[in-house]
Amino acid sequence: MKYKKADLGVALYLLCAFVFLIVPIPSLLLDICLAINIAVALAILFNTMFAKEVLSMSLYPTMLLFTTIFRISLNVSSTKLILQTGDPGNVVTTFGQFVGGGDLIIGSIVFIILIIVQFMVINKGSERVAEVTARFTLDAMPGKQMAIDADLNTGAITDEQAKVARDKIQQEASFFGSMDGAVKYVKGDATAGLLITAINIIGGMAMGMTRFGLPFAEAIQKYAILTIGDGLVSQIPSLLISLSTGILVTKAAKDADLGTMLVSQLFGIPKVLYFVGGTLAALGIITPLNTVLFMGLGAAFIMTGRMIANGIEVEAIETEADKDETAAEEIRRPENVVSLLQVDPIELEFGYGIIPLADVNQGGDLLDRVVMIRRQVALELGTVVPIIRLRDNIQLNPNQYIIKIKGIQVSEGEILFDHYMAMNPGFVEEEITGIPTFEPSFHLPAIWITESQRERAESMGYTVVDPPSIIATHLTEVIRQHISELLSRQDVQNLVNNLKESNPSLVDELLPKLLGLGEIQKVLQNLLKEGISIRDLLTIFETLADHAVVTRDTDVLTEYVRQSLKRAISAKYFPANEATSVVTLDPKIEQEVMGSVKQTEQGAYLTLDPERTKAIMGAVETEIAKLENLGKNPILITSPIVRMYFKKLTEDYFKDLIVVSYNEIDSNVELQSVGMVTA
Repeated sequence: MKYKKADLGVALYLLCAFVFLIVPIPSLLLDICLAINIAVALAILFNTMFAKEVLSMSLYPTMLLFTTIFRISLNVSSTKLILQTGDPGNVVTTFGQFVGGGDLIIGSIVFIILIIVQFMVINKGSERVAEVTARFTLDAMPGKQMAIDADLNTGAITDEQAKVARDKIQQEASFFGSMDGAVKYVKGDATAGLLITAINIIGGMAMGMTRFGLPFAEAIQKYAILTIGDGLVSQIPSLLISLSTGILVTKAAKDADLGTMLVSQLFGIPKVLYFVGGTLAALGIITPLNTVLFMGLGAAFIMTGRMIANGIEVEAIETEADKDETAAEEIRRPENVVSLLQVDPIELEFGYGIIPLADVNQGGDLLDRVVMIRRQVALELGTVVPIIRLRDNIQLNPNQYIIKIKGIQVSEGEILFDHYMAMNPGFVEEEITGIPTFEPSFHLPAIWITESQRERAESMGYTVVDPPSIIATHLTEVIRQHISELLSRQDVQNLVNNLKESNPSLVDELLPKLLGLGEIQKVLQNLLKEGISIRDLLTIFETLADHAVVTRDTDVLTEYVRQSLKRAISAKYFPANEATSVVTLDPKIEQEVMGSVKQTEQGAYLTLDPERTKAIMGAVETEIAKLENLGKNPILITSPIVRMYFKKLTEDYFKDLIVVSYNEIDSNVELQSVGMVTA
């Protein structure tokens, strides 16, 4: 087994920390480890400064834990050397004599100041910022997820980009949650350093006086300075780590180094530098402060402000020149027409008066509703709706919207902003005043009413909907009507790949030995065209595998699949525990239809006489009118062999007519015939 060098290095780092807690080490090795500890602290500090975003240091909480345990182990080792030999090595001695000034009082004061700065200022602030940031990051997660879904539905980002963005949100939440707890390591380390130092001073004095026979003054001088040196050599790296933690949890810049951002924000406005320079110069002239120092510093600020102002002016001129040059290049460059060939599967264009409904910043929720439409259709029909492109169009009337399928307008509507649409479900006798209109999805009569009338209309029994719901319902119905032509070969391939994960043998049997991808697409389109869900893809593919060995006619295969899905079809059209009113087809007409079927290589078609077709359609209209008068869905029952041909015959005349064969009806369904189509 191969081990990465980095993994071995980290393992050795932690193993040393464990060993140092148990085994005494020589002073030379302690010096090396203390130097490494300082180097690691400096590396962490500069990494946090120059990291472009917090996730660049995603393992920072783990680093805190590792460095803390390593630093404590060095504390224990240096304590052993101080108490046993009085010689903890060059690094500890130098920090005690040089950094601490070689004086017990000075060293103690410096050490206490470091502890206060670290514990009371940096640690306390970092802890609070980490806690608040973690809370706000977790609270903001749902909103960020919805924003990603909205961008995905409008086509602003791809599926891959959306996945990356969601992963990043999850990583940020995990990071700040970990940081909230990891800051406690640093806080505890500062407290432990103070206690260890106090214990070492007492223990050192005891060892010096009892073991080495030193007088009290000499014992406290020697061991206290060494202990202060030990405390300083530990607390200075600890202070650097604390500072790194504070920098990381307060970092807001994502696309620039911290130093660059700080300098640009602090000294980037010439007017500010002029005021600072003038104030310093005035203090040098008016007050007894050092005139040369304050006047010189004020002049330096004023000159720096002038230089920055000149730089800004030059940059503005260069930017303007670049814009003019870019515009000229665009004019001279041959037009790239490839991008103009792109056709969006579904587009919703609207006038400027509807923009507030789609603008999240203005409280609009149309984007969220589009997300729900895609989910609803996926659950209902078992297919993924393509990205729905939303865009404003100034050529439309302010309150108008149009729906396009593959670049061609298929429907339109108009709403009144700040109004509600009230529809009479059929049993409300009292009328309400408003602006007469028609509901765009089903073209039902309706009335526009104001906000103040809404409560009264609902109490009277009217169905009241707001403008976003009207647009969403209209868009949903248009998608349902055209979902079959929106199902591409790539969509079918995605469905096949999804099924192959759980049923590889079935997919391998069917594709490409028995049927091609295009033939499966045609069968699925036939089902969707009549509103039959394709979610049960396993049953559909098993049926196709059973019958594709006999025929590759996609229309015939569709009929076999429909019969396999009879439970779903029955649940869709025939309520349980209730007799469903239907009309049937005269057997003579069925024989007449089958006699007019002509089979060709391109498929079957009907050769029925136009006058005869007109008579049959008139009879169908008469019979389904009986169902509509009863408030029932227009359902016509035929024999299995005739169903698909009769559906093709009637689909241009009656778009909402449901044609079902006897083999597609579950045995427990109760039917009630109210008429027979005969002519």
